[in-house]
Amino acid sequence: MSSETHKTHLNASHAKQWLQKQLHKVGDIEERELKNQEDHALLLYFKSMCDPVVVNEDLINRFYELNSLKIYEEFIRSFPSTIEPAEESELMRNMLRGCVVVFIQDRVLLFDAVLINAGDIQPASTENVIQGPDDSFTENIEVNLNLIRHRYQTANLKSEFMTVGKISQTRIIILYDVTKADESVLEELRKRLSELKSDIVQSASEIERHTMHPQLRLFPTLMLTERPDRTVMNISQGKVAVLVDSTGYAILLPAIFNDFFTAMDDKIQLPPIGWFLKGIRYIALFVTVLMPSLYVAFTSYNPEILKMQITLLIAGSRATVPYPSFFEVIFMLLAMGFLTEASVRLPKAIGQTACVVGGLILGTAATEAGLVSNIMIILVAAVAVTNFVIPINMMSSGIRVTKYIFILLATFFGLVGIVLGVVATIMYLTSLRSFGKPYLKMFAVEWSNKGDQQSG
Repeated sequence: MSSETHKTHLNASHAKQWLQKQLHKVGDIEERELKNQEDHALLLYFKSMCDPVVVNEDLINRFYELNSLKIYEEFIRSFPSTIEPAEESELMRNMLRGCVVVFIQDRVLLFDAVLINAGDIQPASTENVIQGPDDSFTENIEVNLNLIRHRYQTANLKSEFMTVGKISQTRIIILYDVTKADESVLEELRKRLSELKSDIVQSASEIERHTMHPQLRLFPTLMLTERPDRTVMNISQGKVAVLVDSTGYAILLPAIFNDFFTAMDDKIQLPPIGWFLKGIRYIALFVTVLMPSLYVAFTSYNPEILKMQITLLIAGSRATVPYPSFFEVIFMLLAMGFLTEASVRLPKAIGQTACVVGGLILGTAATEAGLVSNIMIILVAAVAVTNFVIPINMMSSGIRVTKYIFILLATFFGLVGIVLGVVATIMYLTSLRSFGKPYLKMFAVEWSNKGDQQSG
């Protein structure tokens, strides 16, 4: 009987050493030593996964209130959820689920103190999904870490705590899977964060702006996301996540061009449907960037390329327009840009209504007055809709600027300017690096440790 009992119990000393080895570089681990005269106990748990009220009331305070370790052990065992692990893997598995490891003499117990922050979580507002999880990050960094650890339950998920901002002293957490992340990316990230000289850091976008090179660029090379499920998916692919206190967004790096066109729905849908939806987004990219410039090129430089019926249709529509197509396109795009900015800045109660009414009145009045053509209204509406098809808002903002560059090229050089602009854009994207990784790598599944070591 004694030999059978010996087989089913973990050795407390060996279990402690094994846990400390497994939890190396985990910043949110708490090791609490309890001493009372001759009695001694040790608590080991994840701060982000365990309820501090339960730990204090049921474990720490009870240790000092009860008279002996025997009574203390009996009290812990009286909870139905308390278990005595038989192997080390069971120990780690329950710790990641929200249990506290209690070392009492030669015994190892697991006390359930899981922390659930259901009341603090709000639905995602900028990255909507049709199916799948709908929760988002909060402005509390501990809650955000809890959301990630609940989804990524492995000891390989390491957390490093840092502080940025000379005055704000903003806490950040670097999260990565030690078996998948590229060490060169981690070293470069630590270096850039340590060199950040800002006095006040209040958002993840400030860190993105100050740490990326070059700072003068059109397209983002880091991704900001409010979704825990996207963060977990990227960590599992070998990327690094940075949580920032007091903001509801996480930074994901390295980020490639294709990442900004991937929605979380793509992973839930059947593969052919996911590929089709991503193809729709790339088509929308070309429409929103090239359609205004192609309109200028066809109407002012190369109308012979179009069919005769379409050419006559455009010419008839622009018969009353008193200025070149360039001014017509710029006027309408700027008007649409004003409406978009107004919809963001106005109070939510009136913003949507005011912008819809303003757009209808502006479009109808401009067409009836002969300032713009009917085809131009259709084109601007198509450009506005396709610009918001892109899932990540950071990329949408860069594309909004890019289309004005193509309009200028079409104004001065026609179709030749558009072709040169496309070639130059591809060359520019190819030259970009995100922490040493090629930005135009289209189908990255998992980052390799043998990638390009040049810092981006």
